[in-house]
Amino acid sequence: MKLHWQIFIAIGLAIIAGIATGEEAGIGSFTFYDVYVFLGTLFLNALKMLIVPLILSSIICGIANMGNLGGLGRLGGKTITYYLSTSLVAILIGLVLVNIVEPGLIAGEPVRDRVGLTEDITEVASKLEGKGAADITGIFLRMVPTNIVAAAANGQMLGLIFFGLLFGYFMTQIIEQRKTVLLTFWNAVLDVMMKMTDWVMKFAPIGVFGLVAKVVASTGLAAFLPLAYFFFTVLGALVIHMFGVMPLVLKYLGGVKPLRHYKAMTPALLTSFSTSSSSATLPITLECVEKNAGVSNRTSSFVLPLGATINMDGTALYECVAAMFIAQAYGLSLGFTEQFLIVLTALVTSIGVAGIPAASLVAISIILVTIGLPLEGIGLILAVDRVLDMCRTSVNVFSDSCGAVIIARSEGEDQVLQSK
Repeated sequence: MKLHWQIFIAIGLAIIAGIATGEEAGIGSFTFYDVYVFLGTLFLNALKMLIVPLILSSIICGIANMGNLGGLGRLGGKTITYYLSTSLVAILIGLVLVNIVEPGLIAGEPVRDRVGLTEDITEVASKLEGKGAADITGIFLRMVPTNIVAAAANGQMLGLIFFGLLFGYFMTQIIEQRKTVLLTFWNAVLDVMMKMTDWVMKFAPIGVFGLVAKVVASTGLAAFLPLAYFFFTVLGALVIHMFGVMPLVLKYLGGVKPLRHYKAMTPALLTSFSTSSSSATLPITLECVEKNAGVSNRTSSFVLPLGATINMDGTALYECVAAMFIAQAYGLSLGFTEQFLIVLTALVTSIGVAGIPAASLVAISIILVTIGLPLEGIGLILAVDRVLDMCRTSVNVFSDSCGAVIIARSEGEDQVLQSK
């Protein structure tokens, strides 16, 4: 049985097991929930163990094998343009939908009192005046870490990628003999990391079972009820972007059949859904894009690691809808200027969000502070954040993979998705 079917079955069994056992069921002090946590954490740790050496070796080899700066500039320009464009489109979809649905209002009235928000509305309104985007400039400082080892240890992937780009490029500028030694070393590291990834993925169905069962056991189906309007607004916007916008992008910019790409990326999508981590899913994303979609390692090793850090379509969309929802819950009517600031801030903060579960909550706090909303509003979305995190991560990963396919086709890789 193929891996994606194993993962799909594991998710189904996990939902049943989570509902049946809950958090308390077990024998004595032993609970099934503890088993779910152990299996899920062990699998997630194994994936995270691969991230730093895999990203470094992939980027360094991708840049060094590219040959010249002209190739890097062309490929980099296409990649950045694609990522910024799709993220902006995703944010605008979320903004339009949240303004139409208005999930923060019930029967035209703000839900502030119903959900227990205590901040004085007059004080909140006064904070909206005179706000700017200066609070988010620190994100760009992460691109140049003071200590690359500390950046790797703390999961600061943007700094790690920047270092890898520089290292890979300047490898090509040294004498041939030393360049060959370094290139042989990093190619060998990459080969080893891909072998390790294949081995870890053999245990994916067990790990996915633990991760999903843990979420279902702790939240149950009741987690959807208190914030149903918000939940389905975000979910609807994500669906529009993933199944409406992205197929059009694949068809008209990449010249490939969308259904083929969905099929090729199924293992990565199921893994991203269960782990809520685009970084942890990166090894599987690389494997799917190269083996199933036919994208060269030269392209995928550059586009995908970069995308796992800076391309967060689903996260950017979610941040925008969450900020608007919290504002609506307080009964605040945001004008064009405030909404534009939310769009801009969501776009920039999504670039610096770590590809790990619930990292977008940090970005949302930055947005709230930037536009003057109290941080207590974050408590509104915590009940459904975990489930939406799983959904938006899948959108993030799928957008990355679409970018790899489109850029590969633009680079003349005609074999992409042609043999499947």
